[in-house]
Amino acid sequence: MQTHCQKTIFGNDTWVVLSNIEQSIKTKVESLGTPIKDWNVNIFRGILTGFNDAFVINTDQRNEILQRCQTDEEKKHTEEIIRPILRGRDIRKYSYDWEERWLIWIPWHFPLHHDLSIQGASEDAEKAFSLLYPSVYQHLIKYKEPLSKRNKAETGIRYEWYALQRWGANYWDEFSKPKIMYPNMTKFIPFYYDNKGFYQNDKAFMITGKHVEFLTAFLNSSLFKFCFLNNFPELQGGTRELRKIFFEKIPVIEVTDSINQEFKVLIDDIQKSYTKEKAIVIDNLIFDLYQLTEDERKIIGYIEIM
Repeated sequence: MQTHCQKTIFGNDTWVVLSNIEQSIKTKVESLGTPIKDWNVNIFRGILTGFNDAFVINTDQRNEILQRCQTDEEKKHTEEIIRPILRGRDIRKYSYDWEERWLIWIPWHFPLHHDLSIQGASEDAEKAFSLLYPSVYQHLIKYKEPLSKRNKAETGIRYEWYALQRWGANYWDEFSKPKIMYPNMTKFIPFYYDNKGFYQNDKAFMITGKHVEFLTAFLNSSLFKFCFLNNFPELQGGTRELRKIFFEKIPVIEVTDSINQEFKVLIDDIQKSYTKEKAIVIDNLIFDLYQLTEDERKIIGYIEIM
């Protein structure tokens, strides 16, 4: 088989040797696609707590906090700010392994965070927090010393000691929308479609916006791995870095609403019960969209990276 060299740049200069048909497939796929950055989607990173021991709790700790609530109203409001969270390492292809971890979601100046006039750490905000959420406040105050020792230029100056270090100020409501979740560094390149409202830590990214159902299928497909795996830097131990700067350049074919709905049905099904056979059906539908020949499909084959 004839081969030639193509130079692909992703951080460092790396030479990738492709056969003529492999190069032809890649060229076809790229020509039919639109870079993800030009889709009607957004890519966001998860939340940086600055001190996980305080903000990321297990189910027993959550129950303890809720049991300490003095009124039904306090319990209701407390439940609203304790949200299920996935870490980067919890995300799987079309799935996740939730280890019953919860995030105590405390924005800067909480619970006065909607008051845009507040600048810097607010004593009024802390007082309101301690009165409205005494059970959560009691939990966090146990960690006041290490929480206060976070970024010295920020903690106690830009925001209160009990607040998250980075809470998604400009996009926090995106967490509750249908989204694609994926780890920032991984050997397995998994993508999970979430419509359950999971939050995520800073070791994971999410994509929200138009046609994320189809995009989930494409990113989990053999075609994506065949054409674009080497667009992401390979680190020690075979780990790939899926940073936004590399990700948003990937060209993906755009689809209609009706085609996206077809893939949504398939995504819902495979995420309830994953099988290789279901993954191959999705692969073949994506091959159809790109009008790949039988020879091109055989070259790609089925690529399973779980």
